[in-house]
Amino acid sequence: MAESTAGQPLGDGKKPQIDLTGAEWLSSSKGSSDVQIAFVEGCIAMRDGRDPEGPALVFTPAEWRAFVLGARDGEFDLT
Repeated sequence: MAESTAGQPLGDGKKPQIDLTGAEWLSSSKGSSDVQIAFVEGCIAMRDGRDPEGPALVFTPAEWRAFVLGARDGEFDLT
């Protein structure tokens, strides 16, 4: 298996496994139904605050930047 620094894709295009056990999850408000993010091992993880035991999406810094810029630009707005 190819080696990687945290947050960098492996040679086969897959991301390394990130341990989210001790992650400090942040949200935009104090509500529990928010999207939450955590900065772990050079990556950004995102989860549904209503289902904290559910899956989390993990982004590299470049992927996160593209996502945030797309959201700011209205790329994901419903029409």
